[in-house]
Amino acid sequence: MRIGITGHRGLSPEVEQQVRRSLAEAVKAYEPAELVGLSCIADGPDSWFAQAVLDHGGRIEVVMPAEQYRADLPDWHHPTYDNLLHRATKVHRTGLDDSGSDAHMAGSELLVDQADELLAVWDGQPSRGYGGTADVVAYAEGKGVPVRVLWPVGATRD
Repeated sequence: MRIGITGHRGLSPEVEQQVRRSLAEAVKAYEPAELVGLSCIADGPDSWFAQAVLDHGGRIEVVMPAEQYRADLPDWHHPTYDNLLHRATKVHRTGLDDSGSDAHMAGSELLVDQADELLAVWDGQPSRGYGGTADVVAYAEGKGVPVRVLWPVGATRD
């Protein structure tokens, strides 16, 4: 089973804890030997999901939206990003060099196109910019990829 991830970054510590638990529980529903997690491994739900897949005994494949993608992620996330990238069994590239909203959406489309299901850490609100979580969910739904929303009851984001 190939499971993709999309989700909001910059969540509060309280929401992060709840989301991490939800992701770990969601991953446990799959047989480890058959589980492949697809992730862009950004800070937040992308990397939490990838780590949960690995902790469960599954494999991860990384989607790199752009060659400069890592440079646009927070410096404090680079060690986690590098570790997860090193542990990936495969890396998919969009072929784009510059990181930005177009590259992020291209990466998300590449991810969804390879997924049997998409987990979305999504508050149900419209995207705040092109390529946001709502755009990825809409793309998945348009492609017929089942979407499972994981959002803590009563949670908000800044």
